[in-house]
Amino acid sequence: MNSIETIIKKLDLKPHPEGGYFKETYRSKGIIQAESLDTNYKGNRHYSTCIYFLLTSERFSALHRIKQDEIWHFYKGSPIRLHIISEEGDHSEYIIGDNLSKGQVPQLVVPGGNWFAAEIIEPDAIALVGCTVSPGFDFEDFELRSGAELTKMFPHLESTIKKLTYH
Repeated sequence: MNSIETIIKKLDLKPHPEGGYFKETYRSKGIIQAESLDTNYKGNRHYSTCIYFLLTSERFSALHRIKQDEIWHFYKGSPIRLHIISEEGDHSEYIIGDNLSKGQVPQLVVPGGNWFAAEIIEPDAIALVGCTVSPGFDFEDFELRSGAELTKMFPHLESTIKKLTYH
């Protein structure tokens, strides 16, 4: 497998605020007008966006949420464990990878409005995935909270939240 630095350079990845490294690879030309979107969106959105997303054993994707559904696509490396916390506080886990005989899935949809995070399963490893969002991603729709804030919201998940936040 290529080194982390090689992948970052070849794909022109940058650090992401939630952790990991990313590059937007697609933003549709088509626009959804604000009046056609749910009222919790402010402004227009592109039909769809897509990114490369690189996770490492040290740089996981911290708990965050967006308004849109997000589709995760596995490309290469270690399988990842994706955690989802519903607005009601139900926690579920999924393994995204390419070993179908072990129950891994190469693609997974995270419903909009849920908190979610992803971590590498194997030590000293990386995972290259893609994420597709529709309506298209805008940082206006992105929410990242501290572990303390999330623990107040979901006290029964304190140990999971502590593991999946940077602060």
